[in-house]
Amino acid sequence: MTKTVGRPLAALFTAAFGLALLTGCSSDNVSCGLDQCTVTIDRTVNASAEVLGVEAKFVSADQNTVTLEVAGEQIQLTKGQQAIDVGGLQVSLDSIGADTVSFQVAR
Repeated sequence: MTKTVGRPLAALFTAAFGLALLTGCSSDNVSCGLDQCTVTIDRTVNASAEVLGVEAKFVSADQNTVTLEVAGEQIQLTKGQQAIDVGGLQVSLDSIGADTVSFQVAR
């Protein structure tokens, strides 16, 4: 009888652990895997998202460059640029649209 109870508990634990790994994202505009998230935020002042335990805020953008505040540090990302290390995370720009900005945040 112990074996029968143990299997559902093990399955429940595994599911809970998997969900905990994916909770690095707390916003509808964030899509995460295990160690990397894609964030899409509006190009408006004070637009932000919580990702991998830090807040990422939109500051400004032009056609090629986006300025964000990530983990309290202001950074500039340019199209085609390698990821920038900030707060122990790697941040890189995906795209700049007319209304939104998309970027990657990885551990």
